Amino acid sequence: MLLADYAQVADGKLTVVGGGWSLTGPAPTPFGIAILVHVPWDQANCRHVLRLELLDADGQPVLVPAEDGGEAPIVFFDDLEFEVGRPAGIKPGTPLEMPLAVNSGPLPLAPGGRYEWRLSIDGEVDDDWRLGFSVRGEDEAM
Repeated sequence: MLLADYAQVADGKLTVVGGGWSLTGPAPTPFGIAILVHVPWDQANCRHVLRLELLDADGQPVLVPAEDGGEAPIVFFDDLEFEVGRPAGIKPGTPLEMPLAVNSGPLPLAPGGRYEWRLSIDGEVDDDWRLGFSVRGEDEAM
C-alpha cells in the first residue's frame, strides 16, 4: 500500500503520481492509495472479501457526516468480493497480483491528527496492510 496524490490501474499495472507521502494538510486535499494484493497460489480461483477503512490514532473508525444527518465511517471497498484466476502457463507456486487504486476528494480530517488506512482480507489484518499518515497542525508550515 502506498499513499499518493493519484493512483490508477491500467493493463494490470499500477501508475502512481506523487507517491510515498505520510504527511498532509492541514487543509483537506485529494489523495490516492495504490494497493498491490499478492494472492498465494493456493488461494487463486477462490472468492475473497476485501475492506479498506480509515481509523484514528485510537484505532476507531473515522466518522464523517452522512446524507441522513447522522455519521458514517470512511470505508473504501466495503466487503468487496474478488477472485484471482491462474493464467495459463504460469508455474505452480507463483503468487498472483491484483492491483487496486483508490482516489478520493478531500476528507475533513482534524489538523494535528494521526490516521491509518487499514486493509483487511477475509477479515484478517496484517501489519503490512496498514498505512499510517499525519495531518499537519494549523500552525505548521508546509
